[in-house]
Order: sequence, then structure tokens, then C-alpha cells
Amino acid sequence: MGLLSLIFGKKEKKEPAPKSQEPKAPVSKPIAKEEPKKEERPVANKITVGHVHMSGCTGCLVSLADNYEGLFTILDNYADLVYCLTLADARHIPKMDVALVEGSVCLQDECSVEEIKETRERAAVVVALGGCAAYGNITRFCRGGQWNQPQHEGFVPIGDVIDVDVYIPGCAPCPQQIRNVCVMAYLLLKGNAEQQALAKAYLAPLMALASEGSKATSSEACGCDIMTKVINQGLCMGCGTCAASCPVFAITMEEGKPNIERDMCIKCGACYAACPRAFFSFDVVNQYETIIDAINGAMNPGGN
Repeated sequence: MGLLSLIFGKKEKKEPAPKSQEPKAPVSKPIAKEEPKKEERPVANKITVGHVHMSGCTGCLVSLADNYEGLFTILDNYADLVYCLTLADARHIPKMDVALVEGSVCLQDECSVEEIKETRERAAVVVALGGCAAYGNITRFCRGGQWNQPQHEGFVPIGDVIDVDVYIPGCAPCPQQIRNVCVMAYLLLKGNAEQQALAKAYLAPLMALASEGSKATSSEACGCDIMTKVINQGLCMGCGTCAASCPVFAITMEEGKPNIERDMCIKCGACYAACPRAFFSFDVVNQYETIIDAINGAMNPGGN
């Protein structure tokens, strides 16, 4: 009853209730099936990579792991880690595309000598990872007498025992450079012609270092390289990168130029390799942006 019916005493006409209708069954619409997204990769197949540990401090392996998500991207898309005493369950050195060798070779350790020779036989590309593998680094100064292995007194870079294809100097090399070499090795072995050309351009200076390192007269690096090949050539811009990269603080910046304490230098090659006016930058500078775009594209295949 409405308000007007209560006031004037009129009955409100009831409207007939609508006939109940049977509920109609909902018409199911066809659901479009989503096609699975294809994973985008620059090339089809992975390469196999191993980490071979000689005599060193494991700092180079730590630097490799410092790539964090980048390391996962490499292992997901480009490389299978088939040998690594720390990260992979493999006892014997298998055949692999790229061997990252850390540390120098102890000549009194028969097992180490056999392992580095075995690495050369089973790896298509051998990379000297870090100052110890490339130049001996601080292990060259070892005179034996360690409490656990007193007879171990002779340590040499791996290039003195086997042929090496690529050097990555530094103590330890920066994570980004290790990552870049891994990606470029992948593109060199599995990429198309354009990618292979970029990979060759990037790796050529590091391969030249390995070629120079295999010579008896130039099998070591020195802070003097900064003096003779950069400062004396009028190329130093006083950025301090060499001083920042020296693991033993043998380089200080004096009035905007590096001052090198030769007695403190451990011959790791880190300073010259890190210098933006050194060999590496000049050789790849013309293709720098293209190379970096290729690396960034490889590390971010989905474009996210």
C-alpha cells in the first residue's frame, strides 16, 4: 500500500505478477586458445662451457657469479655449464666448446699439469680467465714452503704450458667483461654471419693478447705498460681507472697522472686492460655501439 492509499483510503490496484519464465541456459562462447609464446633466441643451440680451476684464489669464479641475473640468462639461453668443481657435479673434464681456466699451473703438481693439457685437448676455445692464468700474477712470486704443500714452488701462466686462445686480464676481471666474452663466444660459434663478425671484432684484441702472451719475451704484464703504451704516447687523460683496478694499490694518482710503484706491482695486467685508452678500446671503438647493442639484445632476448 502506497502513501496516497493510506491518506485517502483508496486501495492500490495490484498489477498481475509477470509469468515466471524458465531461465535460459547461458550460451557458452568458444574460448580462443592462446598459442604458447615462442622463446626468442638469437640462435638455436647452446654452447658448452666449463670452469677449470688451477692455482688461484677463486676470485675469478666469484666475479663470474657476480653477474647475478645475467649469469642465469647466460645459462638459460646460451651456455650449459658442463664442468665446474664448485657449481657442477662433474668429476672429469668433458669435451666442451669454451673452457674458462682460472689460476696458474704448478709445475710440481703432476695432476695440474695433466689437467691443463687435458683441457686443451677437450676444449675448442681456451680462455685464460684472470691475471694468474694469463700472466702468473702473484703466484709467480711463490717460493714454496706452504705448510700444506711445501714442495709447490714453481707457478707459471697456462700459456707457458698450452696454447691459449683468449686472455681476460684482471685481478679479478670485471663481471661484465666475463659476461661479454661468454656471449661473444656464443655468437662466434653459433651465430649468423653478422653476429660472427661482431664477435670477432670484440674478441680480436683479447686473442691478440693471448698471441703475445705465448711469446717467451712477452709472457707477462706490468704496470709499466701504462707508462710506455699510454702515458708516453700522450694518451692518458687522468681518469684514474688504472689506479682503481690495481688489486695491490701499486698505482696512485699524482697531479692527475698515474704513479706506479714497480716494487709493488704483481704483474697481473689489470691496469692496462682496464685503461680506456689502451688496446681494447681502440680496436673496438668503431663498432662499440653495435657490439653493445648485440650484447644487450642477447642478455635481454624478450626486450623487457
